[in-house]
Amino acid sequence: MASIRDDEATGNGYLDGESQAREPEEQILNHRKVMEQEKNGLEDGDDEKKEVMSTEMIFKDKEVPTWRNQLTVRAFVVSFLLGILLSVIVMKFNLTTGIVPSLNVSAGLLGFFFVKTWTKLLERSGMLKQPFTRQENTVIQTCVVATSGIAFSGGFGSYLFAMSETISKQVTEANDSQNTKSLSLGWIIGFLFTVSFLGLFSVLPLRKIMIIDFKLIYPSGTATAHLINSFHTPQGAKLAKKQVKALGKFLSFSFLWGFFQWFYTAGSDCGFASFPSLGLKAYENRFYFDFSPSYVGVGMICPYIINISLLVGAILSWGIMWPLIENREGDWYKSGLPSSNLHGIQGYRVFIAIAMILGDGLYNFAKVLGKTTTGLVNQLKNKEPSVILPVADKASPEAKAASFDDQCRTQLFLQDQIPSRLALGGYVLIASISTAVLPQIFQQLRWYYVLVIYIFAPVLAFCNAYGCGLTDWSLAPTYGKLAIFTIGAWAGKDQGGVLAGLAACGVMMNIVSTASDLTQDFKTGYMTLASPRAMFVSQVIGTAMGCVISPCVFWLFYKAYDGIGTIGSQYPAPNALVFRNMAILGVDGFSSLPRNCLTLCYIFFAGAIIINAFRDFAPKKWAKYIPLPMAMAIPFYLGSYFAIDMCVGSLVLFIWEKIDKVKADAFGPAVASGLICGDGIWTLPSSILALAGVKPPICMKFLSRGTNVKVDKFLNS
Repeated sequence: MASIRDDEATGNGYLDGESQAREPEEQILNHRKVMEQEKNGLEDGDDEKKEVMSTEMIFKDKEVPTWRNQLTVRAFVVSFLLGILLSVIVMKFNLTTGIVPSLNVSAGLLGFFFVKTWTKLLERSGMLKQPFTRQENTVIQTCVVATSGIAFSGGFGSYLFAMSETISKQVTEANDSQNTKSLSLGWIIGFLFTVSFLGLFSVLPLRKIMIIDFKLIYPSGTATAHLINSFHTPQGAKLAKKQVKALGKFLSFSFLWGFFQWFYTAGSDCGFASFPSLGLKAYENRFYFDFSPSYVGVGMICPYIINISLLVGAILSWGIMWPLIENREGDWYKSGLPSSNLHGIQGYRVFIAIAMILGDGLYNFAKVLGKTTTGLVNQLKNKEPSVILPVADKASPEAKAASFDDQCRTQLFLQDQIPSRLALGGYVLIASISTAVLPQIFQQLRWYYVLVIYIFAPVLAFCNAYGCGLTDWSLAPTYGKLAIFTIGAWAGKDQGGVLAGLAACGVMMNIVSTASDLTQDFKTGYMTLASPRAMFVSQVIGTAMGCVISPCVFWLFYKAYDGIGTIGSQYPAPNALVFRNMAILGVDGFSSLPRNCLTLCYIFFAGAIIINAFRDFAPKKWAKYIPLPMAMAIPFYLGSYFAIDMCVGSLVLFIWEKIDKVKADAFGPAVASGLICGDGIWTLPSSILALAGVKPPICMKFLSRGTNVKVDKFLNS
């Protein structure tokens, strides 16, 4: 799991549902850089010292457990608990802004901490049968990320929620029974089990080609492997303990702050989250700091350029464009319309944002596809038939010259093979079941629509996995949006094209997303000597957990909070409205847009492409200052409050780096993870209190001086 992003500013999570945002590598690979610097400083002839710097040389005296021994009960118990925690956090981000940060560091640190504590207790009691290894750590990481990944790819904040009556009521077009579906826990779980496993089988036979033959980098998988390897060295274990302490400290603070804030939220627009910190006029235009530890933490994790891009987008839209367009009320759109009506100002907010998202997505789709095609052609041209992969005693001359690390990893990676017939048989079986079952869940999604998707899916899954290996960029949401337009237009509005398009988006997105995730995990397993079989089993179990945990977590939110999915509520699920409007565009065209909206959409669509081109072709020293169109688009329909939170997080990290860069690099991700996790954990008890009917006792609101005088007069009378 798991990017708006470009190739340089990436994090491992998801930004606006557009791409897997990968963890900034300079933070994860800090220890690796030191090792490389030391290695480069050695003399060429000093082979013995160079060998000592090898990662696998450090672990050469440790026995690698069999693939069955890597799959322990304790690993899956810890994975289950962490999966619930991270699913709650991902769901909260899905339903608030749609920006989901990387949780790799959180999963890695917490997994290491829990199992290490478990093994220490057993060791003291004399009951320890198996030590905690980096292979088991990798299994936990894989399982947890697979579990929480379903909270994103399941569409609870996007395509799946967009099918509901809650979202359809906010749109005047295609809100009939043919194009909506009542949410139910039963069919949601059934749908996820039907579509979430196919991607795992689609790229399974290609794992050796991707990892060994093509030697794809998979930056996030590599970074995660280095993180896990470092935990299991003596120095790394000491640092990990300190990082866990920092995480726990800020987790406690964030949790207690959430608890404290709750007492002041007895009504709408109450509490610190509605504090007009920049003034009441700015608050009306959604410029304020809402005291959210989660988004301050996200700001510490995301690259500076993403946070600045969000703020630039907020100033451009809510500071300049929307006030100017609102002055044209009665001319550009009918006067007196509610602010949430898509024929009014809300139409400009949503559709201009969609135009930027599509422009950015189309440009980067073409760019990644071009890189994928070029890289693939070059790989095939340079591949010699005489090259034999290093299996047992046979090795090519190139393999003999390979590093000690690569030799160890390749040998282990090729030992526990997964039969190709299992992958092929599994794909055909699941595809057949899915083709029969999906039309029963969505009558508008004909069986031949599903069949066409499954025919093209393996090719698209391969392209996505290969492109992810080159650029660290998953285009799963982009493929999903293509499915919305193609299947929606094919079905037609009168035949439930909106619902068919959204369901097709879910099918396509789950296949290509899990395919790239699995290949990333194989890369992590390759570098930690974890068995491919263990990785695959862990991914399958994690996916199965996610298919149950994520719908249950979503249902908790759905039942606990009033107004979920509506604009202005605590959980507006903004991407759900965006995805539904994309589906309507696919079947209805542009006839429903307000005046001049289409012209502005064309301008911003072209602008997104031009800005991306400038970023790619400008000199690097200038390119890093050019904002990202995808990030700029998010505040267009959401406001700037979360962008201000994230910029505060960036400012905290920036000052910390100026004071002590070493500590900031080592503990920044842990502090950010603590802020995110603590706020996420508080969501569980607050949801339970809401379900039990327990209301906060106080409403803290802020009024202007004039309004306050009127209120005082009214109360005194």
